[in-house]
Amino acid sequence: MTDTTRENPLAFIADELEELRAKHLYRPLRIMSAEQGPVTTVDGREVISLSSNDYLGLTHHPRMKAAAIEAVREYGAGSGAVRTIAGTMSIHEALEAELAAFKGTEAVLTFQSGFTANTGVIPTITGEADLIVSDALNHASIIDGMRLSKAPRKVFPHADVTGLEAVLREATEQGRPGGAGPYRLILVVTDGVFSMDGDIAPLPGIVEVAERYGAAVFVDDAHASGVLGRNGRGTVDHFGLHGRVAIQVGTLSKAVGVLGGYVAGSQDLRDLLVQRARPFLFSTSHPPAVVEACREAIRIMEEETWRIERLWSSTRRFKVELARLGFDTGRSETPITPVILGEAEAAIRFSARLFEEGVFATSVVFPTVALDQARLRTIVTAALTDEQLDRALAAFDRVGRELGLIAG
Repeated sequence: MTDTTRENPLAFIADELEELRAKHLYRPLRIMSAEQGPVTTVDGREVISLSSNDYLGLTHHPRMKAAAIEAVREYGAGSGAVRTIAGTMSIHEALEAELAAFKGTEAVLTFQSGFTANTGVIPTITGEADLIVSDALNHASIIDGMRLSKAPRKVFPHADVTGLEAVLREATEQGRPGGAGPYRLILVVTDGVFSMDGDIAPLPGIVEVAERYGAAVFVDDAHASGVLGRNGRGTVDHFGLHGRVAIQVGTLSKAVGVLGGYVAGSQDLRDLLVQRARPFLFSTSHPPAVVEACREAIRIMEEETWRIERLWSSTRRFKVELARLGFDTGRSETPITPVILGEAEAAIRFSARLFEEGVFATSVVFPTVALDQARLRTIVTAALTDEQLDRALAAFDRVGRELGLIAG
């Protein structure tokens, strides 16, 4: 007979949720009921969106819609299997070859997301005989990838090349713990563009120091893909470092406008990942519509160069105007423009009032950022018009003064 009097073993979840609400750290999901775009409908309200990662405005591009529809007609709705069984189609191989040519590397392997790319590649190529050296502000997917590896890890201060050199010097001089000899691989891992602050990694200095100590460099270019470099090729291209960065991780979910992630590097790296990377081995491959839309996006990025130009001109204007109003945008150098307010309650209240004024700018609080670094995280996309940007800036001015966040 079932005992209906016993306590719910998951009752603590409700307590944790209540604690989040009390600390102003609880964030409900916003529901979009229109296509992703500069103006969309969120929770039933039409708003100007400053919260999308759709940097180049490709999610609703007619050529990409047409490519996706045609792929469904020809190949069906899904692939039906993981890549290593029956899920590798000719179009998957074609996308990877085109991405490799775009990135200037020998080979590319696609994953279901940028997150699974990082959690796939890092544990696959590192183990107990290796060392991972990570920037202090690297993305959560990198951190989780390191946790899944058996390799020891060290952290260097954010974007601090001198600090990185100190870590590498100690690692090479001391070797593995217990006198086990030198490390087989020292892997220096950094974001290309940091997703919360919008600053660019000092990649030339990182590469130079890593080469001096025989380390390999791994760059996660999720927020540089489509944004930096020729036609959006990323930070390696932006800094002219081709052939000097061992591994590049990119995304197909942001500027490319669709879904997925990829690892670009040597053919040997790709071959090993096919054999051992667990997210690749145990996840169904991308559906045809996703693959063909991504292929079309690469062509559009090569042809419609005005999109990146528009992205950067609007970004520069937005930053200048926010600074003129008195907002703190931190160290951002890219279209990721944080509006740093400090306290979570202030960030959440500001975001809510902007939403009422027709501007969707998401608040970001702990644990995504430090407790005293709560902010709005904004991105100005290439799809925003000057008039929409004017309206958004007017709302920032009006609401900022109303809430006492800037001088009235």
